Amino acid sequence: MLVTLCGGVGAARMLSGLVRVVPPSSVTAIVNVGDDTVLHGLHISPDLDTITYTLAGMDNQETGWGVVGESWVVMEELAQLGGESWFRLGDRDLATHLFRTERLRSGDSLTEVTAAIAARRGIDVRLLPVTDEPVRTMLTLASDTDLGPAGTEVAFQDYFVRLHHDVAVRAVRFAGAESARPSDLVLDALRRAEQIVVCPSNPIVSIGPLLAVPGMPAALTKRRDVITAVSPIVAGAALKGPADRLMAELGVESSVVGVARLYAPWVSTLVIDEADRASASAVEAEGVRCVVAPTVMSSPERAAALAELVLEAHG
Repeated sequence: MLVTLCGGVGAARMLSGLVRVVPPSSVTAIVNVGDDTVLHGLHISPDLDTITYTLAGMDNQETGWGVVGESWVVMEELAQLGGESWFRLGDRDLATHLFRTERLRSGDSLTEVTAAIAARRGIDVRLLPVTDEPVRTMLTLASDTDLGPAGTEVAFQDYFVRLHHDVAVRAVRFAGAESARPSDLVLDALRRAEQIVVCPSNPIVSIGPLLAVPGMPAALTKRRDVITAVSPIVAGAALKGPADRLMAELGVESSVVGVARLYAPWVSTLVIDEADRASASAVEAEGVRCVVAPTVMSSPERAAALAELVLEAHG
């Protein structure tokens, strides 16, 4: 069994490559829920949805989020009425959130609802939220914004969408993590995995919330020998999103060496891009085996090639 740690578009692309080279039913994806939010009374799980839509072939590849062929009637009407429309929810996307919210209110867990959605979308990969309890990524802003002065703490979607992640951050915390726990399915998957792959996801706000759940660091450290990570930083920058800036703002070197330093306690192998070949020895000096390969998943074929290499990387 192959287990992946996931968050965001990088994870969705990595999974889309993996299912081209191994049976999808052999893959379990443990997914970040720190981005989750409640809006218009609906429970929205952006990372779970991005991965679901990608694996179902429904993803909008131009935007990197949402559904292809989307319509926006509800949002247009909402805006006309003066309602909150800064977080754009397409009509097809809304159906997912309505279904999830109804099932959660009826007493089903997020894990159960996620499995139901995946099954109805024809997805054989097992998608597991890291926890069924609420964990929310909160960021303390380092400068004044329309949402408040420097020092204001905002939820992830306010930072990422409303502020376009275009403001410096002073601190990040994961509200609710201290009282959360991984689901039994998550812990069992980590125990049984033949290999664990850390997708090229933001180390701070995609992988960070997974590690904040008590029990996860210990479970991963026990399996360190079979854990391979793909660096989301290439030549000092993130290919998409604010990972590089967040790392630098929080005092972490924005480089493959910085990624290695963050991951070394529980990751044994780090795959870095050819653009960072000169840093391979510095990565290994952090106690992590380094593999150099093309990591930019610019096409489905490149994603599959990277997936194949990662599967071989832990030796």
